[in-house]
Amino acid sequence: MKLIDVINAYVALQRSLGMKFDSAEHLLMQFRRSMGNIPIDKVHPQEVAAFLQGKGQLSTSWKYRYSVLSGFYRFAISRGYVGSSPLPVSRPKLPPAQSPYVYSTAELCKLIEATATLHDARSRQQASTCRALILVLYGSGMRVGEALGLTLRDVDLVERVTTVRDSKFFKTRLVPIGPKLAQELAFHIERRRQLPMPAGEDSAVFTTRTGRPLSYRHVFRLFQRLRRAAGIVCPTGEPRPPRLHDLRHTAAVHRVLAWYGAGKDVQRLLPQLATYLGHADIRSTQPYLHMIPELLHEASRRFAQYALQGGGHD
Repeated sequence: MKLIDVINAYVALQRSLGMKFDSAEHLLMQFRRSMGNIPIDKVHPQEVAAFLQGKGQLSTSWKYRYSVLSGFYRFAISRGYVGSSPLPVSRPKLPPAQSPYVYSTAELCKLIEATATLHDARSRQQASTCRALILVLYGSGMRVGEALGLTLRDVDLVERVTTVRDSKFFKTRLVPIGPKLAQELAFHIERRRQLPMPAGEDSAVFTTRTGRPLSYRHVFRLFQRLRRAAGIVCPTGEPRPPRLHDLRHTAAVHRVLAWYGAGKDVQRLLPQLATYLGHADIRSTQPYLHMIPELLHEASRRFAQYALQGGGHD
């Protein structure tokens, strides 16, 4: 049986189970192109190892590729399409995962200002669209894929709330937005309506000049240009510069800092933050709140107040 036929059958199964499976499908199609139009039992382990390695230095993406292909080959073996898996038995020592990064307020301003450098005569709304996307990611804490999946129908500017559908855990949630972000979105949507709307109100909020939804790959490339224009480089000791996804991390940390500054009960509010971010539970939120100096200072100040009030005595 041809490799592409088994991939199509596997993707169809995952979709029938309610999985979005977009990223995995994209990777499996890359795998098929790399292997060629051959029967699945003709795939050689050496070629699979080269695909897992990818171009350049070994990175943590090896683990993701391995995970997707493992699931695929378990399916193929269970259906009798192939007798064994060509995946390597031993795993290489991977570099540590990239540390989350918290953008400073000054860096956020530089990123917003740098969107002007993305002006393109062929796509006149590219710069303003990227500006709106950056503001939405920081102002709402959405995942990049969630923001790119928003449709015009999902944005309620009167109630100032957005509907995030089919998120990471296949649940729909409401994400409130502040008045300033709502105003920015209103400006963006007014401009966006001047572009083609192939699906009417179900058309994407963030699109190309043809009205097609922006792809993650395209946004990733644009963000690389933004980051360079803003002068944001690799932090000391990190192999790679901050990512677009770190805007979500920054949104969470800045929200906690604001709560500390307002004297709020942060521990009581953390479950609300988890819900806001679309996490299954508070444990998923905790990695976003690693101890940056500002949070450490606030936590220490709170503990000092607690001790002075006698809370530290048995």
